[in-house]
Amino acid sequence: MGVTITPAMVAQVVVSGLLAGALYSLVALGLALIFGVMRVINVAHGTLLTLGAYTTYWFFHLLGVNPYLSLLVSMPLMFLLGVLLQRTLVTRVVDAPELSSLLLTFGISIALVNGVQLAFTSDVRSVEFLTGAYLVGRIALSKSRLVAFAFAVAITALAYWFLQRTKLGKAIRATSQSREVAMVCGINVRRIHLYTFGIASALAAAGGSLVAVMFAIQPEMGQVYTFKSFLVIVLGGAGNYPGALLGGMLLGLVEQLSSLFLTTQLSEAVAYVLLVVVLLLRPTGLLGGRAR
Repeated sequence: MGVTITPAMVAQVVVSGLLAGALYSLVALGLALIFGVMRVINVAHGTLLTLGAYTTYWFFHLLGVNPYLSLLVSMPLMFLLGVLLQRTLVTRVVDAPELSSLLLTFGISIALVNGVQLAFTSDVRSVEFLTGAYLVGRIALSKSRLVAFAFAVAITALAYWFLQRTKLGKAIRATSQSREVAMVCGINVRRIHLYTFGIASALAAAGGSLVAVMFAIQPEMGQVYTFKSFLVIVLGGAGNYPGALLGGMLLGLVEQLSSLFLTTQLSEAVAYVLLVVVLLLRPTGLLGGRAR
């Protein structure tokens, strides 16, 4: 006997999709930043998210730090690591063919994942901090997902404000539009690259800290988010920051709605079918590539 789908069930999955989509947008924004400014395909982005999650886990279990307050630690740490990676390794492939950056960051990702496995083993860990759900009518709102949504929206909005309103943000956008013109205008492009990679790494770490409160963490968890982030920026438009926001929300909705109407196996394929459709109809993404 089939399950009767009620309006309440549809509303539930739509809300769940929006909650998940905000987190996807936050993580994908960093990837869009790096690609937009440096044309670098950063496959290690999800691994930086993993490191952010482990930072939150250990601060919570060793020092009893509130997982959400650990954002104040994980984001600066990953910013510094991002700057270090850019300064020592990634800068070598900025002007190289995009395949070079893909291979380099893939190597960085493998090295970091193995480092995490050596340091913390492959055991699955969790941060049991915020459980349960709020009931709004017939819709259950997971507390951890609701708080993660609020943080993801706030951090994404702050990052967007930073890019639009601050001098450094405008320099990053100018560099993404034309590196040569930016240099003529006196912008230190190499320094912009350092800041960009650092900020993107900090955004990934924020995502990791929020994920740690919702799901179990393990060294290879970041691969899923790397893949979804690529999906998001292709949907929204490569290098397009508002597009990353739209793509993340769209992916979250599609995932949740398809899980309601389809089997688990088919629902996992729907997001990729959507990707193929968008690429066929709008090869530059829904909002076009590299729009600012």
